[in-house]
Amino acid sequence: MEQRSNPWGIAPGERSKWASALSVKTFEAGSTEYLLYVGCAGSFDSRSKQVTLAMAQILDAAGVSWGILGKDEKCCGDSLRRLGNEFLFDRMARENVALFKEKRVQKVITQCPHCFTTLKNDYRQYGLELEVIPHAEFLETLLRQGKLGLKATEAGSVVFHDSCYLGRHNGVYQAPRSVLELATGSAPAEMERNRENSFCCGAGGGRMWMEEHLGDRINLNRVSEALAGSPDTICVTCPYCMTMMEDGLKDKGRGNTRVMDIAEVVAQGLQIPADGANGVFLTPANEVQ
Repeated sequence: MEQRSNPWGIAPGERSKWASALSVKTFEAGSTEYLLYVGCAGSFDSRSKQVTLAMAQILDAAGVSWGILGKDEKCCGDSLRRLGNEFLFDRMARENVALFKEKRVQKVITQCPHCFTTLKNDYRQYGLELEVIPHAEFLETLLRQGKLGLKATEAGSVVFHDSCYLGRHNGVYQAPRSVLELATGSAPAEMERNRENSFCCGAGGGRMWMEEHLGDRINLNRVSEALAGSPDTICVTCPYCMTMMEDGLKDKGRGNTRVMDIAEVVAQGLQIPADGANGVFLTPANEVQ
């Protein structure tokens, strides 16, 4: 992270490689409304890049004015602070704050709860006040405003897992559940431990990059709980949760159960605009009363 500004150690120039086949625009001060802060996982992790592509598809379909920082984007530094490398976190945070101020960024959409809580809460220490919106809340708004026309999705029976950094750390519980209900037509099933009493996937607090050698693996504990109701799909809102859940399913030999981010569920049901213009659809989004 110190040398290449991402925990995977991949060259910074490849940060926007996921967008090579798309016409994704760079954030321009004064003309772009929202910055999509992709984050390291969404830029470099092969599985999480699919979530980034889903978000790009959704934002374009809804006619949102958005852009990315491309190769100029840096890691938010979440894992550094959680693991105690305050010196390096301080350096990266100051660089990011200077970049955001230079670009005059005011509204940020995140698809990783770790990026969300760091930009929203930790960066206040550095004098940066941003409107940071987790993708769960942004997707719920788009759906309720009828800006996305959806057909029936193929997620099957769904159980939802609360991300610690979206839920318990920031109190966002209902938005992802509403997104799934609006997208699939039915509320997701709940694990025994949920909302305020949820249980970590095992990757929070920097433990994404560490091994567990005592007791049961946390992700296997949580996956067992998720499989109690024999769901077709485990839905998440975090790239770390995605990794831990998928690894747990592999360890348990449950390849018939899949893990999806809520953005992927929404993107799966997108319809083509009726008049060829972004955001105008023949079929409005379903409303939950």
